Amino acid sequence: MAQRYDRKAEDLGNITMLEHVNLQIPDQAHGTLFYVSGLGLTRDPYMNTGLANMWINVGKSQFHLPSGDPWVLRGAIGLVTPDRAALLQRLDGVKKALAGTKFAVKETNDCVEVTCPWGNLFKMHAPDEERFGAVNLGMPYLEFDVPKGTAKGIEKFYRKVFGAQTSLDGNGTGKTARINVGYHQDLYFREMKGDIPPYDGHHIQVYVQDFSGPYKELLKRELLTEESNAYQYRWEDIVDLDSNETLFKIEHEIRSMTHPLYARPLVNRNPMQSQQSYVMGGDEWDWQIRRSNPRLADVPPPAGRAAQEYQQRRAGRMARAM
Repeated sequence: MAQRYDRKAEDLGNITMLEHVNLQIPDQAHGTLFYVSGLGLTRDPYMNTGLANMWINVGKSQFHLPSGDPWVLRGAIGLVTPDRAALLQRLDGVKKALAGTKFAVKETNDCVEVTCPWGNLFKMHAPDEERFGAVNLGMPYLEFDVPKGTAKGIEKFYRKVFGAQTSLDGNGTGKTARINVGYHQDLYFREMKGDIPPYDGHHIQVYVQDFSGPYKELLKRELLTEESNAYQYRWEDIVDLDSNETLFKIEHEIRSMTHPLYARPLVNRNPMQSQQSYVMGGDEWDWQIRRSNPRLADVPPPAGRAAQEYQQRRAGRMARAM
């Protein structure tokens, strides 16, 4: 039989991109040490360049870090970064300057777990194309710790209200709702025993294709918290669709794909560059791994009324490698 591509593998749901996570930090200097010098990420050189806020680029995503009382995501932030040894060396270099904070580093077989000065947990993974896609620098997932018995309702909420691709994984004692929020980007809502810390105000931002559909449903359920502008609105209560009872709280900044900042190119520096070891032309880091896109060896033959005519045109294109 002729081979066929797995067309479903390239599907996206209505949510198309996880763009940023917003976490307040009380000390911009410590923030620079941790995110730039330690993790090896890049401060955005064009936006929020003062002392009250900084944007940190990680591939095509960002952290927004305004000054204020610290906000802590209840779970973990998954990042992909190249060169585990270099990461550990950088983290060791900021250890002394961050002494007395919550900064900590723990190596596991799967990743390097890094705790920021204010308690946010980062899981730093090596590039893995099968798991994270063709990315060597990026934000493939966020993990949220949620109360027992809420994962099923959370999965249903994103699927029904936002048209997201979702799944419900695990057994009855530890279910996880997986919500796809972009190409190889996911939110994981993992049921946990015990009390969940109270929500402190941190938020995430995503882009959606259908902007008005979810808006109408959120408005009907009185869940909207902010009418930001023509391209954006906000909400924070994930609810049971039958009872409208809150299952989990995390503010979402929802942007349309017509937003002026959609797909804005981000600068990502190469953290390996230094005065002692410099490569001309090596300052910028390409966050993507080169992806192969081979043709199938045995593609299905053309079908339909114009099959023969199309077959001739295709043969001509193939001969010219078009």
